[in-house]
Amino acid sequence: KALHLLAAWVGAGGEKDAKAASESKAFRAHVARVPAYLWIAEDGMKVQGYNGSMAWDTSFAIQAVEEAGLAEEFSEMSAKAWGFLAREQVRSLPEGDWRHWRQPIRGGWGFSTAEQAWPVSDTTAEAFKAILCLRQKSCVAGSVLMPAEHLFDAVQFLLSYQNADGGWATYENNRGWAWYEYMNPSEVFGDIMIDYSYVECSSSSMQALHLFSKQFPDHRSAEIRRAIQRGASFIEAVQREDGSWYGCWGSCFCYGCWFGIEGLVVAGRKPEISEAIQNCLKFLLSKQNADGGWGEDFASCFDRAYASRDKLYGCDSGSTVVQTAWALLGLMAGDCQDSAAVRRGIDFLRRRQLPSGDWPQENIAGVFNRSVGITYTAFRNVFPLWALGRFARDYGPRSKALNGR
Repeated sequence: KALHLLAAWVGAGGEKDAKAASESKAFRAHVARVPAYLWIAEDGMKVQGYNGSMAWDTSFAIQAVEEAGLAEEFSEMSAKAWGFLAREQVRSLPEGDWRHWRQPIRGGWGFSTAEQAWPVSDTTAEAFKAILCLRQKSCVAGSVLMPAEHLFDAVQFLLSYQNADGGWATYENNRGWAWYEYMNPSEVFGDIMIDYSYVECSSSSMQALHLFSKQFPDHRSAEIRRAIQRGASFIEAVQREDGSWYGCWGSCFCYGCWFGIEGLVVAGRKPEISEAIQNCLKFLLSKQNADGGWGEDFASCFDRAYASRDKLYGCDSGSTVVQTAWALLGLMAGDCQDSAAVRRGIDFLRRRQLPSGDWPQENIAGVFNRSVGITYTAFRNVFPLWALGRFARDYGPRSKALNGR
């Protein structure tokens, strides 16, 4: 936003005619939108890279509520979220705009709203999953906001964003080589000269396509199966020697591991015989703290090494509720046989919950481009709820039956 504002001012005269530039329609329009990028958190003023993260947060929240079995109980909330996501799907540029090297974007979702109009593969996939989770619920029965055509557009978007290596990038397909980074002019961002394939984007896209195929088994099924298998091969190829996956859009390894495991599972990899999944489970279990939780400092992102600490911001230990929830979701998705470790993690989340039902705001959990931390205040409630819901409705009963307790 700041760059756009400055460009509008220069384009309208800049220093040559500062008064006219300041009064220009374009400059004033940008100034009017600045408040949309500012908000007050518990620790002070924040400036956002977008006009919010509404689609992203809503998509995760709905999936957490659904897996916890609460979507119908909170039907009004679910219906409102459905309406929001349906309205915010991008419906423009079905053929792209190749004058500016913009590939087709119809069917995608942006990080915040359709107005922002820069759809991303993982936001599209997570929003699509949320829509698919709700579309058969009674709370949205009769809704005409999301016809099958719009669902098919989302499938086309995701299939078209898969790269030659089998993975998915963020905003566009890979169009260059890693050596372009030698020309990176940024003092802040790393790995920005091309759009790389990421484990999170790949896993999200695979999960969304898999869920869609379960509901629409006759629509492009062969293409979807091939795409998912290619994605699984990519995920296995980028796994680190220690069994982990590096998380590029969350801090950091707990996040990447969760997505890596989920992606392989939807591709049909059996956790008990998948070497990649078993190695990742071992990695996660090796990082569990004495209090039952997991936590890593933001240094994990730019050092690309798991950064445990004795104490993290906002915590009374080296464990956080968000990273603990991510680790637990990964362990449960991978059918971890160490149910005692999972239960210790669940107990940690329960202990950390406040009397109000909220969880405390802790250290930064989000990241863009290795070095830019993002405070997602919704994460502290969404992911613990998701982990508790999965444990209560799926993993807990299964492990109890297996262990006889």
